[in-house]
Amino acid sequence: MVDGHHFNNILLGGRGGTKPGQLRVHSGGISWKKQGGGKVVEIEKADISRMTWMKVPRSYQLGVRIKDGLFYKFIGFREQDVTSLTSFIQKYLGVTPDEKQLSVSGHNWGEVDIDGNMLTFNVGSKQAFEVSLADVAVTQLQGKNDVYMEFHVDDTTGANEKDSLVDLSFHIPNSNIQFAGDENRPPAQVLLDKILAMADVGSSDEAVVTFEGIAVLTPRGRYSVELHLSFLRLQGQANDFKIQYSSVVRLFLLPKSNQPHTFVVVTLDPPIRKGQTLYPHIVLQFETEAVVESALSMSDELLATKYKDRLEASYKGLIHEVFTTVLRGLSGAKVTKPGKFRSCQDGYAVKSSLKAEDGILYPLEKSFFFLPRPPTLILHDEIEYVEFERHGAGGSSVSSHYFDLLVKLKNDQEHLFRNIQRNEYHNLFDFINGKGLKIMNLGDAKTTNTVAAVLDNDDDDAVDPHLERIKNAAGGEESDEEDEDFVVEKDDGGSPTDDSGEEESDASESAGEREKPAKKDLKKEAAAAKASSSKKKAKDGEEDGSKKRRQKKKKDPNAPKRAMSGFMFFSNSERENIKKSNPGLSFTDVGRALGDRWKKMSAEEKEPFEVMARADMKRYREAMAGYKSGASAMNIDSGNESDSG
Repeated sequence: MVDGHHFNNILLGGRGGTKPGQLRVHSGGISWKKQGGGKVVEIEKADISRMTWMKVPRSYQLGVRIKDGLFYKFIGFREQDVTSLTSFIQKYLGVTPDEKQLSVSGHNWGEVDIDGNMLTFNVGSKQAFEVSLADVAVTQLQGKNDVYMEFHVDDTTGANEKDSLVDLSFHIPNSNIQFAGDENRPPAQVLLDKILAMADVGSSDEAVVTFEGIAVLTPRGRYSVELHLSFLRLQGQANDFKIQYSSVVRLFLLPKSNQPHTFVVVTLDPPIRKGQTLYPHIVLQFETEAVVESALSMSDELLATKYKDRLEASYKGLIHEVFTTVLRGLSGAKVTKPGKFRSCQDGYAVKSSLKAEDGILYPLEKSFFFLPRPPTLILHDEIEYVEFERHGAGGSSVSSHYFDLLVKLKNDQEHLFRNIQRNEYHNLFDFINGKGLKIMNLGDAKTTNTVAAVLDNDDDDAVDPHLERIKNAAGGEESDEEDEDFVVEKDDGGSPTDDSGEEESDASESAGEREKPAKKDLKKEAAAAKASSSKKKAKDGEEDGSKKRRQKKKKDPNAPKRAMSGFMFFSNSERENIKKSNPGLSFTDVGRALGDRWKKMSAEEKEPFEVMARADMKRYREAMAGYKSGASAMNIDSGNESDSG
């Protein structure tokens, strides 16, 4: 099986918790992608130095160490996966995975093994735990025999998990022979020196470079941005954020069209937390023409070894380019810039609005990015289809100059980008079509041509093709099924005291015919009433008043409740489930999701709800028959009383 092995629901382990994703082991290396998009781990075959298997609770863990010292843990393999994957790794990756055992004795004494930047604590021949020395922020002696380590704690730690490792302490007696010392240098000092050689200690005191007074749009404020060796810090008047470079997934450098500003977006996984709000994207805004000159506060040894070919001793240039270059060198994250798309004004984006927020939509080579608020990244791989919709459905002169873009994701979530200028249609359509994304309107060539024709047409009263397509799908029928047997009685047509609510039905043709001339007569009588004397007004008042009351009668609260359709029964049963699985959806988006699910259901799946609808229709007809007979009896009684009077 040369193409490799694929595994779903494999957890990427780390100090901040575990993240589920998809793992692929192929002849060229190992790749892991987080579920729902975000963090991606790519390990080349040439970079792998060692691999290990370990039995952990309820599954197996694959450990991968690469040559620069980093160690990755992939958790969630079955027992049968170990044998097949081991043979594949030996054959195509040239590495024989070792087997490790996990200590479950609970003992807290053993031996410390330092291999590269990984510190492992072993109890006997079994591993109790291991930590990365790259995560150590502070280490020092406590007394003569204790080594204390404090780990980096940033605002992303614990965003996915409630608990996170903060500090750790080892006790090394003077009788220890593993880290042999002397009178002036006890064994604890020997261990401390080995940890200091690999730990990221001292970087928290001085920043490599600092950018003052940077406007940050998300989370909003003006911050001093400090770039350290292992983390970046945003220091503002009200907030202070510390972010490990291991949480930085990607950088985006996006110029604003026809404006003197440039966006730099730092995408995080896990996101930073402020109260109960998570921020997966930090949106910084720089002045495009601003020039900066900075010297990096870093030793020549580090520049020549660890950061060789990645950083220089000093920089001079545009501030957004210097910031992105230094951050990319320190974090190792890739930078995404605008691709081939150009707007009608030769810009990189189109103006749009999302959730009542005006912003800019960037069509990138592998994604769409809406900025500045709410920053929304949509990968092409996550898109099920896109649909062009004409903005508005009436003859408004404003609506004819804009259109909407609906993006439907594979997880049934939708993003509707509104108020895109009409002259951007062709550039946007050609770009999306060129990327191979499914365009819903493209299923019918006639429909697509109609959309383009309407967007090019200057006639404000042009037909909305999206609305027409919906009407055609519905068969052009507007009457409700439950109103088919609902006929107004002749005796009730002129009764001003009848408030049974039967006038609200649209199924009776005779009622509709009587209603049209009645509206015209009302307008004529109203005009005549204005020109006549006050005496004639009083005379005609009763007749006009009865007709107006007839047109504006309220529905009788005692009338039977209308019958529900099968779709309504389905909506009532599934609405809460959709809200729980998609807590951010609005009321309108929930309705759309329900409609999409109903369309995809087979006749067998719809049958239980249709049975409920037919039973409810039977209930309604029986109740309506009883209600009509009761209303007729009341009218006869009132007529007898009038005659006797």
